[in-house]
Amino acid sequence: MLNNYNQFKIDFAGREMTVETGKTSELANGSCWIRYGETVVMVNATMADKPREGVDFFPLSVDYEEKLYAVGKIPGSFMRREARPSERAILTSRVIDRPMRPLFPDNMRNDVSIVMTVLSSDVDNSPEIAAMVGASIAVCISDIPFNGPIAGVNVGLVDGKFVLNPNIEQRAKSELDLTLAASRDKVVMIEAGAKEVTEEVMLEAIEAGHEEIKKMVDFIAEIQAKVGKEKIAFDPVVLPEEMYNEIKEIAYEKVKFALDTDDKNIREERLLPIYNEVHEQLDEKYSEEIEKIDECMYKLQKYIVRRWLIDEQKRVDGRGMDEIRELRSEVDLLPRAHGSGLFTRGQTQVLSIATLGAVRDSQMLDGIDEEDEKRYMHHYNFPSYSVGETRPSRGPGRREIGHGALAEKALLPVIPDENKFPYAIRVVSEVVSSNGSTSQGAICGSTLALMDAGVPIKAPVAGISCGLITDGDDFMTMVDIQGLEDFYGDMDFKVGGTHNGITAIQVDIKTDGLSMEVIKEAFEKTRTARLYILDEIMLKSIEKPRTELSEYAPKQLNIKIDVDKIREVIGSGGKVIQKISAECDVKIDITDDGNVYILGVNIENVKRAMAIVETIAKDPEVGAVYKGKVTRIMNFGAFVEIAPGKEGLVHISKLDSKRIDKVEDVVDVNDEIVVKVLEIDDQGRINLSRKDAISDLGKK
Repeated sequence: MLNNYNQFKIDFAGREMTVETGKTSELANGSCWIRYGETVVMVNATMADKPREGVDFFPLSVDYEEKLYAVGKIPGSFMRREARPSERAILTSRVIDRPMRPLFPDNMRNDVSIVMTVLSSDVDNSPEIAAMVGASIAVCISDIPFNGPIAGVNVGLVDGKFVLNPNIEQRAKSELDLTLAASRDKVVMIEAGAKEVTEEVMLEAIEAGHEEIKKMVDFIAEIQAKVGKEKIAFDPVVLPEEMYNEIKEIAYEKVKFALDTDDKNIREERLLPIYNEVHEQLDEKYSEEIEKIDECMYKLQKYIVRRWLIDEQKRVDGRGMDEIRELRSEVDLLPRAHGSGLFTRGQTQVLSIATLGAVRDSQMLDGIDEEDEKRYMHHYNFPSYSVGETRPSRGPGRREIGHGALAEKALLPVIPDENKFPYAIRVVSEVVSSNGSTSQGAICGSTLALMDAGVPIKAPVAGISCGLITDGDDFMTMVDIQGLEDFYGDMDFKVGGTHNGITAIQVDIKTDGLSMEVIKEAFEKTRTARLYILDEIMLKSIEKPRTELSEYAPKQLNIKIDVDKIREVIGSGGKVIQKISAECDVKIDITDDGNVYILGVNIENVKRAMAIVETIAKDPEVGAVYKGKVTRIMNFGAFVEIAPGKEGLVHISKLDSKRIDKVEDVVDVNDEIVVKVLEIDDQGRINLSRKDAISDLGKK
């Protein structure tokens, strides 16, 4: 065993967690292994010796790596190796990044990297929670400056009781999926999905989770005291006080005027000449530190906005603290789309488009968790033109994936079950203009699009954000923050929900954490705002989901057949099902338990295909009337296929009500005719009658 190896154990949410240090990675600044049940996560933290030249921000990278060997899988890609991170891995990286980032020193510019590698994954013991705890431990015991520790826990709600770090069985029944991160005294991150849980219950869940976190934080502090390295000194980035004071003297009143507008474009137009003036006056004097001039201008704007809020309760656009920007909503914008909705809040606009597809269009997932398919998908796009920039599109980044997942999480609890609405559903939210709270705009726009598409959602969902400004022990919250208040404020507390309760939460914090008092006030303000948005704006655009699907949307019917009949419906090599699909212009999906889904744009074609499948699956019945196709003509009659693989004989005497001499006088090969089953003999041969079928239909 290595000389510096140490092992620590704690009971965490009713199960033993083991922390090992000094086991591997001796060249990393800090390293540990976390064992939780049969879940094993290795975490390594490193820091660059000095900042990169020209870096004006803290370059932190947090990467959660899923290795498919952790669950005994070989990757499904062509190269048979892990490629880009899964969506879940990206979201986990974000969830761990958010509570860690604010606790590093503000004035540090050294690159810091935290890598969490899942070596073994046990479905009952969350690797995400193990990774979060491990990230905190690895940084705390390293020589990297950090104002931790923090820890995280997952909280479920099963049968009215809170469950900490629920197992897979409990998660399946839980009304709540809350991931919480906190220090000993404050909450530093909240991420939640819920089935319309009330604000009161959510607050209790946060409190319950925090109590367990406190024990883990004390445990980490003990580990740090025993094996932690001394924190290294770093070269802090300090803005020259003389420079800042000069800029303040030159630009203070001008910047105040520039910021005092509700129009982002006007604000930027006003600021540009001020920046130019400051550079003209100071570039020569501070030629060695020109890049710090813009940092001082940023600091000045932040100071002005925060003092307005704290001292005057004044917002840059003149709104009251609990006043929402001007709202508009609209549906049915795109004639060929299955559903569309446009939601506008101030200068933020999100266009959401809903598309319906066959159940087999559900997204297949290749990850280490138990989820292997996703029927409801939400994608969020944030093009550069939405903020007036010219950046080329490079596909969705972490932010886009995170915002899309938040909107998806908010709407998932109201999506109808597959047996009630057997469709795959994709919603795409295009941010066409951005000035804060686009993710919440995506929730609202997507609700409109789903209702416009005729998706029978259980309840409409709206989203709203709440901001925070702190000044020592004092704090002030404001509802519906725009971009400037997000940049210069201390919190972005996003809540999505229905009239009945919360469906999703995501909280970004820039301070050392939130008290329960702040969280409670944020819940109260977002609930009031959410109900206003629903009742006064969204439901006045579309009161309820449309009762009929768009003419361009696929129509779907489904039945359940005996499992023994699945082979007959599919046919040898898929010939039968392919033939039905081609003739009726439909898509057919059959599940292992015998559910048959038939999808097509023309409902009559769907009904026809359904009738054929029913005929195959249920065996012909004596007395039943079918529509079939003539396959062969003989002197004594015509053979008619009433379903693929099921053929019967119409004797010449049963072809017509009057006597005929030749079969060809009445029917030809490939003619479609109605026939009635007269008899099925002991050998399974089917005797049919066109004459009796016509007579029966005539009587009806």
